[in-house]
Amino acid sequence: MLDPRGRLLRAALGFVGLRDAPADLALDRLHSCLDSWSGIGHVVAGMAHQGYDIQLTRYDGEGWRATFYLSGIEHSDTKTTASAWEPSPWRATQRAAWEALKKIEEGSR
Repeated sequence: MLDPRGRLLRAALGFVGLRDAPADLALDRLHSCLDSWSGIGHVVAGMAHQGYDIQLTRYDGEGWRATFYLSGIEHSDTKTTASAWEPSPWRATQRAAWEALKKIEEGSR
């Protein structure tokens, strides 16, 4: 189950994922905060609080893959691992975090 910080992160990621939403000042501000390297740091810090580590990899200008694993020395794929491939590092991080948080919620039901 997500704690209050995890629920807030999931809400922010849900709103920032609304790519075809009409222009809105609040969404513009959210994008300016999260669609950046410092935004990646915010998401990673929130996910670390939920017990996750990240692996972020650039593939020679082709795109980025972000993968969240349960924290630990060894990272292996489990049912809680979440990954996303996107053109930008922040979008890959956001989508992978969204998927990981969704898995936490589904697992607590």
